Amino acid sequence: MRTRLCLNDVAKNFTMHLQDGIRIPVVAGVDFAVEAGECVVLGGPSGAGKSSILKMIYGNYRCERGQILVTEGETIVNVARAEPRRILQLRKSTIGYVSQFLRVIPRVPAVAVVAEPLVAQGTPEDAALAIARDLLARLNVPEALWRLPPATFSGGEQQRVNIARGFIAHYPLLLLDEPTASLDAANRAVVVDLVREKKRAGVAMLGILHDTDVRERIADRIVDVTAFSAAAAA
Repeated sequence: MRTRLCLNDVAKNFTMHLQDGIRIPVVAGVDFAVEAGECVVLGGPSGAGKSSILKMIYGNYRCERGQILVTEGETIVNVARAEPRRILQLRKSTIGYVSQFLRVIPRVPAVAVVAEPLVAQGTPEDAALAIARDLLARLNVPEALWRLPPATFSGGEQQRVNIARGFIAHYPLLLLDEPTASLDAANRAVVVDLVREKKRAGVAMLGILHDTDVRERIADRIVDVTAFSAAAAA
């Protein structure tokens, strides 16, 4: 197996600039790796730092210390020190992010929203749209909605569009931030199948999943984030 993601001694604090620069510790000493074809789930209570770890890997947050190493082809990139332009390149080719929230350009049809990441990776538009339609059908999004902008959809429909968009492209590393939150049993089962397909394709996945049933069905192992408590390490 090949290591796709490795975190080494990663630490994160928040600085409260409106409160005299008070520093709030989040995590420290974060050390773990994720292999190709493996799904690792971050465990621990709310506020333990799970979302902060995902956001540091994706480049939304900067860490104060440590390395976040991502394998891109034959190259290893340290996200913790990468320039913003480099991080944007990684997001296009290497790191996908699936959440329960959909943020899209208004008036763009749902099928085009889903297809866009695959088109950006070089797939012809017609082929990408066909794959997008298949994913929307699997996730039980009514065909009547495919040509409508998802901003008009219900919260559950938007979530399923977002899941389809996150799973459609070919990312060697996929981050999952509560993708099954609020889904019914049928659509949770679809997400489980999508994760298993990605694992068979050699994708490395790191997720936050509070749904116990889904976690037990897809997690190869759980990393307890409370072990990285910044307060305890201070």
